Amino acid sequence: MNDQNLLTALQTGSEQGYKELVDTYQEKVLNICLGYFPVYQDAEDLTQEVFVKLFETIDNFRGEASLGTWVYRVTVNKCLEKLRYRKRSKRMAFFQSLIGLEEHASHVASNFDHPGVTLENKERTKILYQHIERLAEKQRTAFILSRMEGLSYQEIAAVMQVSLSSVESLLFRAKQNLKKSLRFYYEKQLI
Repeated sequence: MNDQNLLTALQTGSEQGYKELVDTYQEKVLNICLGYFPVYQDAEDLTQEVFVKLFETIDNFRGEASLGTWVYRVTVNKCLEKLRYRKRSKRMAFFQSLIGLEEHASHVASNFDHPGVTLENKERTKILYQHIERLAEKQRTAFILSRMEGLSYQEIAAVMQVSLSSVESLLFRAKQNLKKSLRFYYEKQLI
């Protein structure tokens, strides 16, 4: 089914249209979610939330971009929304720890699980994700879409609704920041 037929099916409430949307984009959405939330169960839960959001807002799709770009945009926005929620939760946990209540654990768990990572690389990948997590929001989004999803700069610009030069700049700064923080990490390990 092409994008226009799929869009028509979705907007008429076709169950087959929804199934086709999930079949077409589920893996891509899950991979983006894993880029933001490396614990597989968290990413899987967020993937479900993304599809619920897609189903609820399909009537808002104006067709200014491709259906795939819109799916990516909704996915990224949902991931960023979840990150902001977690940051608020961390702040609250910090205040709770000051008064002696339970401390909040980091959300990059020791049982890190991404399907594309082999066993011997899990520890290095966990460290990389911890450093990606520290990037500024827009740098992180551009990096995930480029390096983990393999989107072109034009596609990233459409998803993020920024100019092509902004994407280039964001990716350059993300790579520089990762090089700097990972170099510091590895230098510490050698001492």
